[in-house]
Amino acid sequence: MSAGDPPGSSLRWTPLSYVLLGSAVLLLLVGVTLRAAAPIFVALPLFVAPIAAALSGPRRALPAQLVWEARGAESEVTIRGIVRGDAVSDLTDVELTFSRPPDLTEAAPPSVERGRGAVGFVLHWRAPYPTIAVAEPPEIVWRDPVGLVERSVKGRGVPLPIERFPPELLRLGAARLDRVLALPGETRSRRVGSAGEFYGIREASPTDPPRRINWRATARRGRLLVNEFELDRTGDVLLLLDVRSTRLGRGTDEILLGAARAAAIGIAAAFAREKARVGYASFGEFVDPVPLASGRGHRLRVQEAIRATRCSSVAGPSERCAATLPRFFPPGVTTILISSLTGDASADLVVYLRRRGYPTVVLSPSPAPLLVGDRPLAAADERLAQRLERLVRRQHLARVWVHAPVVDWEDFWSLGGFVRLMREPGRRRSV
Repeated sequence: MSAGDPPGSSLRWTPLSYVLLGSAVLLLLVGVTLRAAAPIFVALPLFVAPIAAALSGPRRALPAQLVWEARGAESEVTIRGIVRGDAVSDLTDVELTFSRPPDLTEAAPPSVERGRGAVGFVLHWRAPYPTIAVAEPPEIVWRDPVGLVERSVKGRGVPLPIERFPPELLRLGAARLDRVLALPGETRSRRVGSAGEFYGIREASPTDPPRRINWRATARRGRLLVNEFELDRTGDVLLLLDVRSTRLGRGTDEILLGAARAAAIGIAAAFAREKARVGYASFGEFVDPVPLASGRGHRLRVQEAIRATRCSSVAGPSERCAATLPRFFPPGVTTILISSLTGDASADLVVYLRRRGYPTVVLSPSPAPLLVGDRPLAAADERLAQRLERLVRRQHLARVWVHAPVVDWEDFWSLGGFVRLMREPGRRRSV
């Protein structure tokens, strides 16, 4: 291995090489013991084959660059990528080993097209439920045609985030939220525009009318700039995930949390695009908060915090969450609680949040679609069990509706009802 090669890029013998070398040694011993020439002549090619394969390969680690992207809608995930080498690298014998995230399933076998200077691939995966999975770069290995020696390719690639959430969340940013605190640097203006207090100047978008254009600022900067008013901004929102374990079991809790994290990322992105201040907190044994802020950097912090959220094996009391939130978030901020509402502890959390002054809207992922087919029941008995479970859940959600509006999220690829509820402020405050 040369000095410039990374660790693990030297030639490695495959198990087949050890089999050949072991067979050669055994034949050599047999030939010497029996004083026969035939086993020795058979052993010589077995000795030479691994050495010849090593000499036929590249003398150094092959440099390569990975470029890939994820496409598709809803449950469809199509990943297209290409591995490019330098001008003198031959990638014909390069093998790719893909690592599929556990939240995704394989819809079709991968297709790989090899060339001298590049290797292209297409992966067809499927997301059964909304998810925010991360695909690790594939392992790139050069292997001789016989498969005797191999060398890792020095490829440069970054993990690929895969976000799949209901498309209705893209329209959620138009919802009007309550402004709790003034933004940093915000000042009151004596002149009140048609949309409220003047806030600042921003880049023009195709939907802005001509009367909003600030022509003086446009002439100075050389591009279209428009005036922005305080009422044009959506306000503040707090995303709260209940990650406490439930009686449904670890597997079901993980699936529901995966859907909840995907919805949280979609909601945060929708409000962040409208310049709203977004806060995030997860509650298991304790509260793990990300305070209110806006901007691209804060949006990335919220996304990283959501991706890092996991189920908590220890469930803290609901009073602890409600008592801790005022240390990080001011009362009065619109709170979106994402919880399966399984058990009385989750329902009590809504009550304590309302008592602390947090107007709450509950998005509840339903476990009913996950329980279908898991029980050894006949078709008629299964339909009866589903109906009884739905009635019990509706009765439980009705008790929560007394304190806060609830959206029963049963179809994981549709959130139209939640978007309509958020865009009607009067309905959110009617309870």
